[in-house]
Amino acid sequence: MKAPPEDGRRRVVIESLSPQLDGGRFAVKRTVGDKLVVEADAFADGHDEIRVVVRWWEPGAARKAWHEAEMALLGNDRWRAEIALEHLGRYRYTVVGWVDGLRSWWRDLAKRTAAGTDTDIDQAIGAQLLEAAAGRADSAGKRDDRDRLSDRDRLDESLLELAERYPDREHESVYDHVLEVIVDRRRARFSAWYELFPRSTSPDPSRHGTFGDVVDRLDYVARLGFDVLYLPPIHPIGRQFRKGPNNVVGAGVDDPGVPWAIGGAEGGHSAIHPQLGRPADFRRLVREAGKRGIEIALDIAFQASPDHPWVTEHPSWFLARPDGTIQYAENPPKKYQDIYPFDFESDDWPGLWRALNEVIRHWIGEGVRIFRVDNPHTKPFGFWDWLIGDVQADYPDVLFLAEAFTRPKVMYRLAKLGFSQSYTYFTWRNTKRELTDYFTELTQTQLREFFRPNAWPNTPDILHEVLQTGGRAAFEARLVLAATLSANYGIYGPAFELLEHTPREPDSEEYLDSEKYQQRTWDLERRDSLGELIALVNRARHEHPALQTNERLWFHAVDNEQLIAYTKNTADRSDIILAIVNLDYHRPQAGALELGLDGLGLPADAPYELVDLLDGTSRLWQGPRNRVELDPARRAAHLYHVRRLRSEREFEEYA
Repeated sequence: MKAPPEDGRRRVVIESLSPQLDGGRFAVKRTVGDKLVVEADAFADGHDEIRVVVRWWEPGAARKAWHEAEMALLGNDRWRAEIALEHLGRYRYTVVGWVDGLRSWWRDLAKRTAAGTDTDIDQAIGAQLLEAAAGRADSAGKRDDRDRLSDRDRLDESLLELAERYPDREHESVYDHVLEVIVDRRRARFSAWYELFPRSTSPDPSRHGTFGDVVDRLDYVARLGFDVLYLPPIHPIGRQFRKGPNNVVGAGVDDPGVPWAIGGAEGGHSAIHPQLGRPADFRRLVREAGKRGIEIALDIAFQASPDHPWVTEHPSWFLARPDGTIQYAENPPKKYQDIYPFDFESDDWPGLWRALNEVIRHWIGEGVRIFRVDNPHTKPFGFWDWLIGDVQADYPDVLFLAEAFTRPKVMYRLAKLGFSQSYTYFTWRNTKRELTDYFTELTQTQLREFFRPNAWPNTPDILHEVLQTGGRAAFEARLVLAATLSANYGIYGPAFELLEHTPREPDSEEYLDSEKYQQRTWDLERRDSLGELIALVNRARHEHPALQTNERLWFHAVDNEQLIAYTKNTADRSDIILAIVNLDYHRPQAGALELGLDGLGLPADAPYELVDLLDGTSRLWQGPRNRVELDPARRAAHLYHVRRLRSEREFEEYA
């Protein structure tokens, strides 16, 4: 005969706890200031009342310092509570429930009293329950509460509420798992990234750019409204197999090489390219950026050039081919002879892991708190699980962006392992159906619990056909889409604002004269620059909380497949943003837009105002159905702040 369970008197069943990922294997994600809404099904056999609480532990607390809060019954045995997330780091939470004998007795006593069937035995049972509660109050050192609970002359609801402070939890049930939520700082949820190559910031085409030149560029980046300045690798660049302009094999003596071919005689991943400056110059850049509300994000590319010191110091960290040479990187048909991947199956893999961890910690020591990680999907999942967890245990404010343009399940696994933000397929989602389906998936499925999209219309590696052929309107539209569909977005500049659109060859997404292979000089004062529009879009993002989250993204019907319309709003609907974008970059398009007024809290029978945040014009709409028209020769998008008119007088004054 099988032995009975340890305690068969635990009668409450707890299941379907949310949020959780993969049975609790991974943590969900939130940011400081959020509330974690916890729900669970909880019930017991029979008809006894139960009580259910959410139990949580917050970072920095003593090991056994758990908090609890009562959960409210929503109906159908579903319970809910909220946890205020006020600290960075990993919270833990679970749900606990027990049968409430006192509340069950009180409920039944009221029924018996109403029916005239209550007895002295019923009263005696209640007295025993209250006496037990008084004993628990005494054990807790609450003598006044003990005395009140021992007073049988005033048996009422207030006495019952007092007794419930000292419940009998001897046979409580605890949910099977302790779950986790990673609480990041706000920039994990809301950020605008600007990427530039430091070597191309020199005003003199004959001189290599420096960190000092980047400092001089900070006011420009700030005027555009960006809060993260992302720099490709700033380390020494190898000379063996260095690539020339447009990725030609065999560089000239003055060709600067590819920044991702990391390492030279001057050092490796913890060193700085000597032409950029010294460590003190980099620290100055970090400080000056901070004064302008900008953070420096560094590219972390875990790979090496043939000249990297580790190639000779740790040859076992690289894969040797049968002829004794080291295997260089490939993405057939592309070959990267100037880059050696690390061999994560090396016998000395622990040494490699520790060394790469130290790279991150070195740059944290230099003031960096955001890292864009190059191709993380080509490194083991277990490595990222360990590294991110280990770093954030000491530095919970550090953020990691995954540059992983790969299969969806791989991208999502990396996010589950701890990457704070992730690149997306936005660049290749261009039709109304593609955009609607993709961002619905990202924001309205379980992905929203752990995957924070960061939308980029271009990168140094990706010049999509839409930007090659769509003209200025394509750049305008893709900017508005990226910046408003996603709370995190970025552009590679100045190529983007200066409308760089020429591919290296037909059917290629590579730029002609790409900065990856050569230094460029940019005229930031060009009259056709999109800088003014970018600044307006980023101002709207900072001034309107509705655009600072991916929650409550709602696509609205337009009877024209070339027009896409969607809203974002705050939870209290005090801030509503409506974006309308023409996806035909060559012809005017018009259609009827159907707004879900009730869901937005807008009146069905009164006018409401739309103020365009991109040009300051305004209009009145009334009812759910209104006509929209966009001519890409004039503008590719509207970005409206939707405002209720507060009174009939305001409407008359407006009219």
